Amino acid sequence: MRKKMRFNVRKIALFTGLGLLILLVGGSLGYLIAGSADTGSAVNSSTDNAASIWTCSMHPQIKLPKPGKCPICFMDLIPLKAGSEDNAAPRQLTLTPRAVGLAEIQTTPVRREYATRELRLVGKVAYDETRVADITAWVGGRLQRLFVDYTGISVRKGDHLVSLYSPDLIVAQKELLQNVKSNGDSDNRDRQLTASMLESSREKLRLLGVMPEQIDEIVKRGTPSDYLTIYSPIGGIVIEKLANEGAYVKTGTKIYTIADLTTVWVNLDAYESDLPWLRYGQQVEFTTESFPGEIFKGRIAFIEPILDNKTRSVKVRVNVPNPDGKLKPGMFVRAVVRSRLAAGGIVFDTSLIGKWISPMHPEIVKDAPGKCDICGMDLVPAEKLGYPVPKKIPLPPLVIPASAPLITGKRAVVYVRLPNTDKPTFEGREVLLGERAGDKYIVRKGLKEGELVVTKGNFKLDSSLQIQARPSMMNPGDTMSADGKKTGASPGEKEKLDVSDEFRRQLDALYKIYLKLQIALSDDRIEDANAAFAELPAAFKSPNAALLEGRALDAWLAAQAKLQGAFEGNSNKIGAEELRKRFEGIAGAMLDVTDSFGHTQDVTLYRAFCPMAFKNKGAAWLQSGKTIANPYFGHKMLRCGEIQQEFQPVVAHQPTQSGTSVEIKPKDATEEETRP
Repeated sequence: MRKKMRFNVRKIALFTGLGLLILLVGGSLGYLIAGSADTGSAVNSSTDNAASIWTCSMHPQIKLPKPGKCPICFMDLIPLKAGSEDNAAPRQLTLTPRAVGLAEIQTTPVRREYATRELRLVGKVAYDETRVADITAWVGGRLQRLFVDYTGISVRKGDHLVSLYSPDLIVAQKELLQNVKSNGDSDNRDRQLTASMLESSREKLRLLGVMPEQIDEIVKRGTPSDYLTIYSPIGGIVIEKLANEGAYVKTGTKIYTIADLTTVWVNLDAYESDLPWLRYGQQVEFTTESFPGEIFKGRIAFIEPILDNKTRSVKVRVNVPNPDGKLKPGMFVRAVVRSRLAAGGIVFDTSLIGKWISPMHPEIVKDAPGKCDICGMDLVPAEKLGYPVPKKIPLPPLVIPASAPLITGKRAVVYVRLPNTDKPTFEGREVLLGERAGDKYIVRKGLKEGELVVTKGNFKLDSSLQIQARPSMMNPGDTMSADGKKTGASPGEKEKLDVSDEFRRQLDALYKIYLKLQIALSDDRIEDANAAFAELPAAFKSPNAALLEGRALDAWLAAQAKLQGAFEGNSNKIGAEELRKRFEGIAGAMLDVTDSFGHTQDVTLYRAFCPMAFKNKGAAWLQSGKTIANPYFGHKMLRCGEIQQEFQPVVAHQPTQSGTSVEIKPKDATEEETRP
């Protein structure tokens, strides 16, 4: 009995000691947490119990009066701490220096500097068409001998190519010799007539391809030659041999084609988005597989004025010197064009400011007006060939590092460290970005030179605001963007293009198959989704584009191109992840179609948006019914997203017996009827 009592006493003492230890540790942790709080206030141990608002860490727009599950993603709700929505500005966050260090927040000042945008293009080497010559027979006859008897051989200007026997040529030579004799035997009265006949016979031989030196040789010899030798008019490479020895040829028959390869063309493919940054006369650098590491240079000499409707690209021609013959027609090249951007997105080249360029040969650049050394054309100022700043260097643009903005959809948010504050204070600000140039973005609106933007740790600041249900990148609220437009609201209704009811009805099958695909993905029925995916090409190719014109035709062709892009590569029974990736492009095209043409479905359609799709990049889709059916997550997060816009059916017109028309408006379906 005593042993048992002794054991119980020890047990009580042990539990008492553990309890004291837990109290001490708990008190220490509470002290540390209280000391790290931004507000500096003491921590109340009953905060969670006293919380009157509960929110979701992934969807901070959810605010409920009691704990439970998030109705969107079904995660556990967390308490919204008292004081988290204080009197501070909605997008401001104040931290202690220690918190700034723990979050590893780094800032960079907004600067004015020229941004360089690199365009990477591909293309092939081609002949310089201005340096290609055809060797033809100037008179009919027989090819007695071909001195150049295979393609690829190099010839110099003036090299003999062909020995040609021609009866017509012999007759013309005899006529020349007869006129020479008559001119010598005539007296002064007839000398003028015979001299004229002699000059005519010389001109006739020149037109038959006989060179002046050969004519003088015939006159000196006094006898006609049986054969005419044809000489090369240029130096280069024989790229075609079209006749053989002994063949009879007619006047104009092509015998050889010779190309001068001391200068070549490089034809590059540039997409529509590249065209604003390309100018006549710009320097281009490129490499080839044959000479790795060696950089070749040339200047843009021509930009095609017509876009290829199939590839959606234009050809950009570069003139390149090739004195050593390394570049051979047909070679594949990878090129880089560096465009310097000034304020307002102006493309300029300091080396061409105030210069004069040949409109045919961009390698001819001079300091003053004059003539082109190659073609003799008048030089023109550089600004007339696409450079908008002729006399002075333009103002540099405002730039920020590419890591500074948080971009979602069409919005961009940066965090700026406010000056003259007691504690580090950061403000979220929407900005209007311009072009991206390498590792920098040009800023159009929203920032000033010298302001400090957060380049590391900005997502942590944004997450803190999200948890507090304050305006952030993913929870914008009803705020104003840098360009003065309201953000966070539903996208505005676009003006519908004027198309016939017949064309809209032809889109019905496309809408039905698309909605079948969207519902199957949201239900995780991948087999059904693949079946609907396979039906789409026939559906978007069937509407008759001949019913459209102008802007409507352009809009439909652009949407068709987007839809077709989802079927590039292997499209036979693809997996769920790949199918959802391709669905993003399909959904974007269908939203464009709905924006441009409307629909005649018997239900209202809705634009929905999920900010968490594709690793928080965000993605939109078109669906029927207001209940969110997320095709990007399926049952994992079926209700993740929000309705941003509704599309009522377009009112159709139906003629009556009297010849007038009445409006036929399809009935809208209820939410229960359209919910998947």
